[in-house]
Amino acid sequence: MKSIGMRALIAVVILVGGILCLLPTFVSRPLPGLSEVLPGKIHLGLDLQGGMHLVLEVQTNKAIENRADTLAEDIKDALRTKKIGFTSVARSGMSNIEAVLPSNAQLNDFSEAIRSGFPMLNSTSAQTGAQGTKVLLTMTPQAMKDLRTRAVQQAIETIRNRIDQFGVREPDVREAGTDRIMVELPGIKDPQQAISLIGKTAVLEFKLVAQNVTQKQIDEHNLPPGVKLFPMRSSDATAPQSMIALEDKTLLTGQYITDAKVEIGGGNSFGQATIALNFDRQGGRIFERITGDNVGRKLAIVLDGVVYSDPVIKERIPDGRAVIEGSYSDQDAKVLAIALRTGSLPAPVKILEQSTVGPSLGHDSIRDGVLASAIGGLGIVLFMIFYYRFSGAIADLALAMNVILILAVMAALGATLTLPGIAGIALTIGIAVDANVLIYERIREELRLGKTPRAAIDTGYERATITIMDANVTSAIAALVLYEFGTGPVKGFAVTLFFGLAANMFTAIFVTRVIFDYLLNERRMKELSI
Repeated sequence: MKSIGMRALIAVVILVGGILCLLPTFVSRPLPGLSEVLPGKIHLGLDLQGGMHLVLEVQTNKAIENRADTLAEDIKDALRTKKIGFTSVARSGMSNIEAVLPSNAQLNDFSEAIRSGFPMLNSTSAQTGAQGTKVLLTMTPQAMKDLRTRAVQQAIETIRNRIDQFGVREPDVREAGTDRIMVELPGIKDPQQAISLIGKTAVLEFKLVAQNVTQKQIDEHNLPPGVKLFPMRSSDATAPQSMIALEDKTLLTGQYITDAKVEIGGGNSFGQATIALNFDRQGGRIFERITGDNVGRKLAIVLDGVVYSDPVIKERIPDGRAVIEGSYSDQDAKVLAIALRTGSLPAPVKILEQSTVGPSLGHDSIRDGVLASAIGGLGIVLFMIFYYRFSGAIADLALAMNVILILAVMAALGATLTLPGIAGIALTIGIAVDANVLIYERIREELRLGKTPRAAIDTGYERATITIMDANVTSAIAALVLYEFGTGPVKGFAVTLFFGLAANMFTAIFVTRVIFDYLLNERRMKELSI
């Protein structure tokens, strides 16, 4: 590494590599033979290219209610399997389950079944009355805490998957508190469709249309047990909403879906967008059994509590495939297919905060940020030349290389440049100059002691290097902490600061030293202009 030629080659190779990484960002035309090798353009953050910022609240109480409903059905199945008699088992309140047994005779067997199969439930009370023995089961605090945490994590993952398939580049989806999620969507063109996609719960259910229920019973809400009313989706927004009576029991849910895609329908839906569903093997078997057992009946397809269609089952369907028909636009069908394909949210989400940054404002931010950095950088360049003369010009060359390397690393790693990131670059320029000032002042001290330029440079770099490394490493640690625990703008600042510190140590310690060694050894420079 003492060879000047080898060190100069390393510096030139790194500089050329950095320039090549930046070519796609600054050259609009495709580069023949290089487009597949070079990284893409530097991604711009929400504040630079415009987009959406959302803060969502996950309704975790609803996740607990859903889990309690599921547990109630599981308890029924367990009691039937163990042949333990019961009158009813249903959720009571948010997290409690009330079971009614015919008498105390079943209480011991019931308690044993709950202890062995449902450890997340505690039996808090048992009362015997005229209707039988009522047992109240409650979820443990730890179980509810785990459900809330899991609901937020699942919501983050589901929303991230939906956004990825929607085609948004560099989205930022992260937890922002115990039950809140922050979403940033740079470059989004249709905010309303994005909101519709993110907030859609997408709970898909298949239920049978109730038989022998008259329109009068529906109008008067006088329904037999086990039957509930659901609204029908209408293509005409001005038409009054109609209701349909369905059996309450859910025969199949969307958890078995492996794929959902938009197709152009035939028959009654000829020329209209429909959504084709494919089930996994288990879901296909369930769907085959449902259609085989109910030929001639109507099967309602319910999404988020709204009936989208209720086709008649004409025959057993063995291929595990279903179609949701309706009057969709192509884009609405795409959004719905994505929501079904990526799975349902574990709980509804509520938009607490929404803001949109327009592209024009983003361009203004870029112009102002670049202008501010350019003015500051120009001032530093002129100061260094005025104060350190020719050595200041060497520091300015290293400074330019420093900025090139920061942007090149960001392009190569696919990092996002934000307005605070531009501020980070401006700060890095100041830090880089500070490193050169430390070195040059050390060299000046050695020259005042009467040392030769060669000895002054060797001693100056040796003594200043430790100080520079200490300052940059501690700053890099702070940048890593900001990146790990900060939100979007803070992370953008931390990214450019960290890369800038790394580039700074390379240019200030390595590159400038190569230039000085070349001038002293190869060009036989007798005096040092500093």
